[in-house]
Amino acid sequence: MIEKFHPASVPPPAGPYSPGIKVGDLLFLAGQAPFDSDGNRVGDTFADQVRATLDNLEAVCNEAGTSLKNAVRIGAYLSTLNYFQEFNAIIAEYVSEPYPARTTVPVDLRGFDVEIDAVVYVPPAA
Repeated sequence: MIEKFHPASVPPPAGPYSPGIKVGDLLFLAGQAPFDSDGNRVGDTFADQVRATLDNLEAVCNEAGTSLKNAVRIGAYLSTLNYFQEFNAIIAEYVSEPYPARTTVPVDLRGFDVEIDAVVYVPPAA
């Protein structure tokens, strides 16, 4: 069974995709960026943008009954690798050991500095 998750607090998709799709005990999160529920960019600093992006991902996780603490894979796309160390410090606030597998790549983002996607384990309901 495939379930779709799209909390009202995250921006609407910019195309034909879902913010979150659960299959079995895995939640696949589409890339999120620093945008509010109306699609407006938020965050004046890189740190603000990362936290807004992670908060969007966390909202989708929460709707599906999980958390980024259960992430098994994260894809991080940064406007420049000059932000790499700052990104590491911030994401450590959202994930826990054992840390998820991760890829971090520089990409040409237009008008913002970070996009993140993830695969998250969804534990059985208690």
